[in-house]
Amino acid sequence: MDRIEAMKVFVAALDEGSLAGAGRRLSRSPAAVSRAIAFLENHVGAELLHRTTRSIRLSEVGERYAAACRRVLAELDEADLSVAGERASPRGTLTITAPPVSGEDILRPVIDAYLEAYPDVSVNFMLLDRHANLVDEGIDVALRVGELQDSSMIATRVGGNVKRVVVASPTYLESHPVIREPGDLLQHRIITTTHFGHDTWVFPPAPGSSVPRSIRFKPRLVVNSVRAAMASAMVHHGVTRLYTYHVADRVQDGSLRLVLRHAESAGLPVHLITPNGRLAVPKVRSFVDFAVPLLRAEFARLMAQADALGDE
Repeated sequence: MDRIEAMKVFVAALDEGSLAGAGRRLSRSPAAVSRAIAFLENHVGAELLHRTTRSIRLSEVGERYAAACRRVLAELDEADLSVAGERASPRGTLTITAPPVSGEDILRPVIDAYLEAYPDVSVNFMLLDRHANLVDEGIDVALRVGELQDSSMIATRVGGNVKRVVVASPTYLESHPVIREPGDLLQHRIITTTHFGHDTWVFPPAPGSSVPRSIRFKPRLVVNSVRAAMASAMVHHGVTRLYTYHVADRVQDGSLRLVLRHAESAGLPVHLITPNGRLAVPKVRSFVDFAVPLLRAEFARLMAQADALGDE
């Protein structure tokens, strides 16, 4: 059996979540899919997947091998496109990732418009609350909020001045101690998200100091969803900290109120990033060129909306 074809079956099974799903996607029988996976496992000398009647799960070896397979298949696609002269005609599957809320609300409409403009391109859109390794996971484009850590990525700035803000419902604030300084949060019920600081929030230094204020607390609720944290705050269960564009609409309609505006964090940039070399691929270049002006306009609108929000 051809190893590259077996890798394609393996990756399809992971993307679909089952061997049967891979078979449907690739128009192969369940037996053919099982043989392809068994071929790879025999080749590497280790079990790649833990199988049940309803699901599959990667083994520890399988996780590393899956990342390598995605990288190999992406490089083969790139080579094929270059040789075929596809620079003038984007096609194929584009893999994009973004944080859940900004992905759903901001990037998803851009992707919809892009797909209408480029009918030969399909998109695999992954909403993740973690920073994926673009190269290892075969991702073409990512939307990132915050300072970039990996200098090997090609970054295009699409927004800026995104701040972390503290909010609670008016009803909650009326029945709990006044929040004037970050330290006052220790008297409150804290709702936090796993990617915004599990048990510590850091604020800029107080006037006359150069030391950031680090507030360590025991949260009453920890969730891995921005929307869940915001919903809990809106029904008066505590104080949470999110990005300005997450809460702007809810502050405007009165469901939430900003506190500690004088202690907001410095603004963070927003970028579209791609692995080094991927912009040479037509589908990647066309998406970045299409998306950047739309994202810049949308983030400018959101930041203007956030700047107009009133003080507590």
